[in-house]
Amino acid sequence: MLAAARKDALLDRLRRDGRLVVKDIAVELGLSEDSIRRDLRELDAAGLAVRVYGGALPASPAVADYSARREVARGSKERVAAAAVALIEPGSTVLLDGGTTTLALVDALPRSFAGTIITHSPTIAAALLDHDAEVIVLGGRLFKHSAVACGAAAMEAAQNVSADLFFLGVTGVHPETGLSTGDAEEAAMKRALAGRAAETFVLASEEKLGTASRFGILPLDEVSGIIADLDPDAALAGDLRSAGARILPARLS
Repeated sequence: MLAAARKDALLDRLRRDGRLVVKDIAVELGLSEDSIRRDLRELDAAGLAVRVYGGALPASPAVADYSARREVARGSKERVAAAAVALIEPGSTVLLDGGTTTLALVDALPRSFAGTIITHSPTIAAALLDHDAEVIVLGGRLFKHSAVACGAAAMEAAQNVSADLFFLGVTGVHPETGLSTGDAEEAAMKRALAGRAAETFVLASEEKLGTASRFGILPLDEVSGIIADLDPDAALAGDLRSAGARILPARLS
């Protein structure tokens, strides 16, 4: 089997099963485990898979550049945003992560919302200019890929705030690896913000579900819920629940 055909077969398996075990696929394809591992290294380098111990998981497409992500799964993000806004009580203090799904949340949030919004994203802060809410911006080094502040200054600023809710953006939600993103400092900042809120809810549009990125944020059972654009009866929903997740479906069926 040619290398291109092998890689296509591996990607098909990842899309179908949500994971790949090297020893099993090697037997199935009649190839050596070394050949499979080499293919997985190349797929990982190309951003098409994430290597884990013993195999690989589907790579999240949500690690593309910011402008490209704004055009991905727009309807799905709008459904997640509407479900998230329904959790916000008048007068509450809300922490907002960066990202394009959070931008959809801001768009869905009533302009008359009377509360406080804290964010480390200048893009999110700018989108709130026409809202009545008080807006507090946490500063630090700008991580341009996600348009958020990270680093030591941002982490220190986060320790001085508290909120009722935190809406957490991720690039991957997978039963095995939990919640993940593509940058180590960004993952650390997300954990810090989650620690400053009474409840944390994950914004999980369809392209993030069943995929993984390089750096873990939190296990599935350490957040209050995952607002997922997912059929609640789907197999993936069951797998996520078995792994400890509380699923708040953004679609009813």
